[in-house]
Order: sequence, then structure tokens, then C-alpha cells
Amino acid sequence: MSELGFWKLAQANPDKLALVDPQKRSWSRGELFAEANRIAHGLRALGLEQGDCVALVMENCAEFFQINLAVTQVGLYMTPINNHLTGPEIAYIVQDSGAKVFFGSEQFAEACQTARKEIDFPSEHSFALGAVDGFRAFDELAAGQPETRPEDRSAGQVMNYTSGTTGKPKGVRRPLASIDPDLIVSLTTGLLGMFGLQPEDDNVHYCGSPLYHTAVLMFSSTSLHMGHAVVLVEKWDPEEMLQLIERYKITQSHMVPTQFNRLLKLDPAIREKYDVSSLRTMIHAAAPCPIDTKWKMLEWWGDSIYEYYAATEGGGTLVTPQEWRERPGTVGKAWPNAEVKIFDDDANELPAGQVGTVYMKLGQADFKYKDAEKKTRENRIGNFFTVGDVGEIDAEGYLFLRDRKTDMIISGGANLYPAEIESQLIQHPKVADVAVFGIPNDDWGEEIKAVIQPMDGIEAGEALSQEIFAWCVERLAKMKTPRTIDYLAELPRDPNGKLYKRKLRDPYWAGRSQI
Repeated sequence: MSELGFWKLAQANPDKLALVDPQKRSWSRGELFAEANRIAHGLRALGLEQGDCVALVMENCAEFFQINLAVTQVGLYMTPINNHLTGPEIAYIVQDSGAKVFFGSEQFAEACQTARKEIDFPSEHSFALGAVDGFRAFDELAAGQPETRPEDRSAGQVMNYTSGTTGKPKGVRRPLASIDPDLIVSLTTGLLGMFGLQPEDDNVHYCGSPLYHTAVLMFSSTSLHMGHAVVLVEKWDPEEMLQLIERYKITQSHMVPTQFNRLLKLDPAIREKYDVSSLRTMIHAAAPCPIDTKWKMLEWWGDSIYEYYAATEGGGTLVTPQEWRERPGTVGKAWPNAEVKIFDDDANELPAGQVGTVYMKLGQADFKYKDAEKKTRENRIGNFFTVGDVGEIDAEGYLFLRDRKTDMIISGGANLYPAEIESQLIQHPKVADVAVFGIPNDDWGEEIKAVIQPMDGIEAGEALSQEIFAWCVERLAKMKTPRTIDYLAELPRDPNGKLYKRKLRDPYWAGRSQI
């Protein structure tokens, strides 16, 4: 255990492959180690001290990992920012995080420039990949700095911001410990160990989602600290993923159900074209996975598919493929040092089999929302926190999720869960993507609306709607069947599969109070 951690592994075996970046450049451990050290020295030369923060708006790239490996060995916080946000949204997070350095990218030049100007962030502490007005070249930060490990090393952390779907995003901040960073990362490798992954062992991690997401960066950086190579892409593509699995003998990844659905929509001839026998541990989370989708993936990829439930704030539960086969639909039992409970709206703990709000506790790993004590308290019952999901626990302790509490539809007094309806509609062969939500109904309070993205080449319209309604008859109760269907060429999702449902739902509720 003590010999784990990327910095030690890189010194012991500098020539071994560490990273294949989106441009297909291969980085050895020694090369990545040297660049991370230069950045660490550069940040200290700017005057940053333990507990300071850096913020970044970047695409998936080698520099993202270099910054992460730099700040987490010199006691800094790193705040990755969703690169799809607008300038003012980015400015808010940069300022709220207290960042002393702002990293940007030419790909998002306009938003980065707007953010920097809005908060008058100093140009001398702004660095960008490519040309961005008001930002120094990224290479200037490390220019002339040594490749050796910095002195007086201490563990830093990533401080992610929640999505902010119900208000301003909040930073999830945990206290820094004055502990050797090699020891800290050795302990965090237990995360992948829970899924049966071992150090080295010729493992190769595929990263096809944006690194600004909490779990994506956590799983890929932990892979580096376990001695696993990482294959990184900038934009996920289903067939390219299969190509890379075959080419690099990929063994593991962190995925979301949307990616499963799109892989399954590939022509069978394309799916059968590639060798995926190297896969061992394909982990998924972030959204409910339709039961039919998971059965199909297990049939295709075998017992390599693991699932967990957690949040930026903590977690969580885990289910192996074997356990899931015995209890289809579960997201598993609480993992070591975690607890999961179900409470009603009056803070009463509910027994097995009753549906309520899911609350979690993770050992002693406490957190608070930065500068938001009220939000921290509101999401707590004792030492348990919630992110607003609804579910139940069975008699053996396995958690089954229903949906987000805010997404639940109340129609005629009945609680309806969009995720359940979406899981059926996505199986239709002409449906590429789907969102279900409630819209106003004067008699029932709410009625079910579906917004569908048809498969390429499929014409949207009344004929398709009638075909889908007929298809629903044997799969959904009448009360769960959408009353109406709208169509969009593409649903508003971020590259990690997160659906911005409010963008679809809010126009229907304009001028009315949502239930």
C-alpha cells in the first residue's frame, strides 16, 4: 500500500505508460511526473500557500492531470469548472472558490475572458492553453522550474461544485490534512479496490467523460495512483470507444447509462466487429440505469459491469454484477464505512420496504458547502445528508432508487417516477433519447409529458407518437403512460450524460406554481 501513489510509481518505473491523451500522444510516467512537478513549483513561485485554490476551465487533456498531480502534492484545492457554463457562471465559481490562479483554454476563450473581466481577476495569475486575451500562455507557469518533487509536500484536494440545479452551485469543501500526499492517495486507492481492481496488473482505464465531473476525475486519477494507464478522449463516441477497447486492451472505465443506451443502439454488425474480451470492471453511476439496458449490457460485456450510488458530497452503495442479477434494479448495499437510511418528510427513519428520501453517511469524512452553512444544515438529519433522491431499502439492506424528489410527478394524488417511464421508452428501437416530466393539468395537478429524440433517419410526428403509445400498452400502466409527446433533434445533455431537465420543463410552468 505504501508504495502506491503516482509520484512513487513514476520514480520507480519512469518509462512505463501513464497516459494516452486525446491527440493519441503517449505520456510515460516520468514525463507526466516531470510536468506536474514543474507546475507545482510554478504555483509556489506565484506565492500560493497551503489551503489556497486554483480553478480551471479546460477540455479533457494531459494538462488537466498535470494540474491535479501538482496541487494534490502541495496542499492546494483544485476546482474544475464545467466548460459549458457561461462567462458569468464561471466568474461566480472562480470568485466563490477563492481561487488564486485561473486556468482557461482557447476552446472556451469567450467565456473565460468574460469571467476574468467580470471579477477583475489578475492577468498575471491567469494561464490558458492556446491564445486567450488577458491570459498568459500555460507554459509560462512551469518555464524554468525544476522537474524534481517539491519540498514540504502535503496533501491537497479537489473541491467540486454541485450542479446548482436549484440555485447557485456550492463548493463541497473538506478540510485539508497535513499528511504526506503519498499516504493519502494510497488510502484512496481503496475506492477502486472495492470493485476488485488491483495495483498495476496491466489494467488500462478508459476515460470518455468530462474530467470536471467529480467521479470521472476521481476514478481516472485514482487509476494513475494505482499504476494503471489511462486512455483519455475529449469527446465520447460509441464506436470509437469500442475501437480503443480493442486497441489498448482496456480493462476498466467509469460510465453512465446514457452511454450504455447509445452503445446498444449501434448496428449489431458494428458491435460484433470489435474485441471487448479485455473488459473486467466497467463501473457505472450518475443516473438510474434501465433494467432492460443493464441486462443487455451484461449479455454483451459479461459480468464486468459494476454499479454504485454516491454524490459529490459522499456515498455510497455498491453492487456487483452477480448481486444485481439476483436483485435486478438495485444499486447495492452500503460500502465499507458508509451508511444509508430512508427518512420521511418529518425526519422519521422508515423501515425496510417503505419509500422515502435517501440519506447517506460516509465514515468520518465530513464536509460542508463552502460559505453555505444554511444549505449544509438543510440537507442533514444528524450526521446523514441527502441530495434529494427517493428510494427504499429491502430487508437485506439493498437500496432501490425511484427518482429525484424534485422530478417526481404528482398526478391525481399518485406519485409517479419519471425514471421508471423513461427506462421503458428508451427501449423503443426508434427512440435515441427521452425525458419525462410533469406539466400542469387543471384537473389532476400534473400530467405526464415525454420529450423524445428520435433515432437518426426517423421522422418525428403523430405517426411515431401513435406507434410509441401502442408500444406502451403492454409495458406501462395507463396512469404512467405519457399524455403527449414532443420531439427534439437533441436533448439538452452535457457530455457526461447529465440531462438538464429543467430547460425542458420550466417553459410549461411559466407563470404557474409548480407542485
